[in-house]
Amino acid sequence: MPKERPLWRGPAFRLCLLSAALFLCLQLGMRRSWCPEEKPRAAAAVAGRSPPPSRGTERQAAAAAAGRRRVTYVRSGRRGSAGPACCPLQPPGGRRRKTHRWHIELQPWASPTPSLNYEALRFLKYISTSQISCEHMNLSSLKGYSETTKKPWSICLDERFSLIHRIRSKQCRLYSLGLGNDDNQFEISMANSGCEVHRFDPSIKSAHIHEGQHLWYHRLSIDWRDPNPAIAPHKLHSNTKKLGTILNEFGHQKIDVLKADVESAEWKILENLILEDVVEQIGQLVIEVHIHWPGFEVSGNDSTVVRYWYSLLRELELKDFRLFHTYKDLSKPQMFLKKEAFNASSCYTLSWVNTRWK
Repeated sequence: MPKERPLWRGPAFRLCLLSAALFLCLQLGMRRSWCPEEKPRAAAAVAGRSPPPSRGTERQAAAAAAGRRRVTYVRSGRRGSAGPACCPLQPPGGRRRKTHRWHIELQPWASPTPSLNYEALRFLKYISTSQISCEHMNLSSLKGYSETTKKPWSICLDERFSLIHRIRSKQCRLYSLGLGNDDNQFEISMANSGCEVHRFDPSIKSAHIHEGQHLWYHRLSIDWRDPNPAIAPHKLHSNTKKLGTILNEFGHQKIDVLKADVESAEWKILENLILEDVVEQIGQLVIEVHIHWPGFEVSGNDSTVVRYWYSLLRELELKDFRLFHTYKDLSKPQMFLKKEAFNASSCYTLSWVNTRWK
């Protein structure tokens, strides 16, 4: 009986082995042709070094570094002025925006049926009654203060609130909103005390003016909406923005005192500050309110208007603001929604303090 030959000596086995070796060689060749950087990267990894970046990666890194170095400043409006820069402008969209409400919550009517008489009495009592006591409102202790101001702009300087401490440490910031008002003694006094003061007035001639060490003037008008981009470029000498937009552009997170005398635009501006939660960035609010007419873009009959005013002020209270001083301007006409009634002045100055302010 003939002896059988081993399987590995047969021609079929040898052919299979040769085919497998050829297939492996083809796979290695194709991998090298598809990934030319595999070999130098592997060699660098063996040597303990990271591989050099490609040209595209270098260009992207250079562009990113250039973007980080690019900073724009709002400077003094005077030509040739070497004064310090005011506020570094922040790129749009740099801060995460919150989800804002569309409207405030209206308070219930003051009576079972809408009545101007009941609404007016409730509103006037509310703005005439202090919610918290403040013992120190006199600015005479501040450097540069004089008694020549035309009306009192009362701020609370009690030790329990942070404003007096921030004034002493030269860290306070005041925003003043006005429309061609020449009574700027309050702003000058606060600047002399070391506060950083920004006054916004669309009537000044230059875009930005720096006076003294701590006082800036800006040709900006604070509104309750941002301008239409298609219309804004045609206005050569004025610029209107929301306060929240200006805070983002200037890079300011907080305002220790916001003073506002905006001639009947205060109601819609206040509504915007509440709806966008900007009011939470304010330590004290000193605002002049006008009640001889509804105000800009405030609609409805008289009782509806007064209910809206009252609801706005109650929103401040819900934000932990407390009314500590009221000034009734008797030099103005005694009018309430164009009526000589209710023993009311057409103009009041209300001072509020944020009790949560740190």
